[in-house]
Amino acid sequence: MSRSLEQDARALVNSTVENNLWRQRRSFNLIPSETTPSLLVKMLEISDPAGRYAEHRTMKGKEVYFYQGIDFIQDIEERARAEVNRFFGSSEAELRTISGQMANEVVFKGMTRFLNRGRGPGVPFRRLRAVMNNDLNLGGHLSSQPMGALFNFVEMDPETGKETVVNFPVQKDNPYRTDTGPIPDLLAKHKPELIVFGKSMFIYPEPVAEVAEMIKDMDPRPVVMYDMAHVLGLYGAFQEPLAEGADLVTGSTHKTFFGPQRGVVVSHMDKGTPFRHLWIEIRGRAFPGSTSNHHLGTLLGLLLAAMEMNAFKAEYQNQVRRNAKAFAAALVERGIDVEGSPADGYTETHQVLVRVRKYGDGATIARRLEENNIVTNYQALPDDETFLDASGIRTGVQEMTRFGMKEKDFDRLAELFADVVIRNKNVGEEVTRYRREFLTMRYCLEPETSLALAAEILGSVFPQSEYAKTFAENLAVSANG
Repeated sequence: MSRSLEQDARALVNSTVENNLWRQRRSFNLIPSETTPSLLVKMLEISDPAGRYAEHRTMKGKEVYFYQGIDFIQDIEERARAEVNRFFGSSEAELRTISGQMANEVVFKGMTRFLNRGRGPGVPFRRLRAVMNNDLNLGGHLSSQPMGALFNFVEMDPETGKETVVNFPVQKDNPYRTDTGPIPDLLAKHKPELIVFGKSMFIYPEPVAEVAEMIKDMDPRPVVMYDMAHVLGLYGAFQEPLAEGADLVTGSTHKTFFGPQRGVVVSHMDKGTPFRHLWIEIRGRAFPGSTSNHHLGTLLGLLLAAMEMNAFKAEYQNQVRRNAKAFAAALVERGIDVEGSPADGYTETHQVLVRVRKYGDGATIARRLEENNIVTNYQALPDDETFLDASGIRTGVQEMTRFGMKEKDFDRLAELFADVVIRNKNVGEEVTRYRREFLTMRYCLEPETSLALAAEILGSVFPQSEYAKTFAENLAVSANG
């Protein structure tokens, strides 16, 4: 080994360890689109499948695999589908997408193939006639926008020269809620073939049942998709789209869900249902349409994450929503402006949106919070002209809930938050001392069991027994330190 490689490796490891210690022990992680997977989920990710392939597709009614040595991962994928379907109450699950955005793109690709299924010779391949979704500037998710995964899948309006995308109207007194009144007229005028619910600035339920009732007699009926990336882990407690009339649910598995960074698509499009052919197209766009190697290490981690979700679903979900309302109320009590309605407790999800314009722009305040070990992200609010001059801060309680925080704990955090935002105080050391009270992850296996199993995994990846023994000993010391 060259000396320069060892030096570079040590420098990289040192900086990585320092970042780990800051994010995991010294700071409060409040970004609503992130989470920390459990130790055992992380360890499964580095197992042997992380370097392998398992390409497969349905051919003549049979699932055909194109590599050998895949019996184990084939079983894992089948078990993961079963656990994911159990969580959503769904009958079909496509797990080969490796992000929420890819999950959406796979659906959009599948939709265009589905719409062109009866195309005759010489008839040009067409795109989606129109799509209805949430306005990006009002909290809509980037991955369902023309500038995101919807790119090139929707027709252009010849009059405007822009994609034929129709946005849901919002209530005048609360732009975070949809105004369903004008929707029937919009449906009649634009006849969208795909309706996409879901947001990234997400504090209230979407009107799935209401819109499903509006479109039930349309011919052809639009496909209803719900991008639950931000609220996937709250499925059921917050909203249950498949039971409310949605045909498809997509999402990321690493925001409110306990998993590694992957994407999922779930549905009830099993054999004999009207959209079965659409589901077949979606599966085909997952492979070979969008993926080859679909990151088998994280697939293994996803299986355990789904097991954890199913074991602790109600307990975790209810605590997240209670914590979000408590955090919002505590911020308001300390003079911070919180978006949403006080009648609703400001939020029905894990997110709490705050307005900080009177103290500075969002990016400046977010940086100030980070320097004091409170990690958030700045956010353009509905009345902001540009994201570059955002007046909001977007927070989420899901990750710190998993580290054991309850309502009263977020009250104390709100005080520190206000010290930074309103009084511009330096409270970084105090924040770090407070974070030390929340170092043990909940809603998973107990630490002793996780450590022992993690050591077994490492010992099998690196068979030298002293590595596994040293790892377990050091991990035990770190966990207790």
